[in-house]
Amino acid sequence: MIQDLIQIYPEQTFLKADDFDEAIIGVEESTMRLIYSVSKCIDILCNDMSLEDACDYFNHNVRRAYVGKKSPIWCTDNFKI
Repeated sequence: MIQDLIQIYPEQTFLKADDFDEAIIGVEESTMRLIYSVSKCIDILCNDMSLEDACDYFNHNVRRAYVGKKSPIWCTDNFKI
């Protein structure tokens, strides 16, 4: 997805969340912020930790990180987590 977005918007610089490229689901065009699937982020983290640890890590260390006005958008797409 990120390569597609770079081709569609070659003049844009996107602020990416490290190690979560596979969780990108789109872009918010008015602010040019990347949109990430929370469930896909959790799945990626589950490669190295339990589901409970992945959810805790994501919620405390990823979702809450503010890195400026280009901070990613986190799309909650699984309400069972």
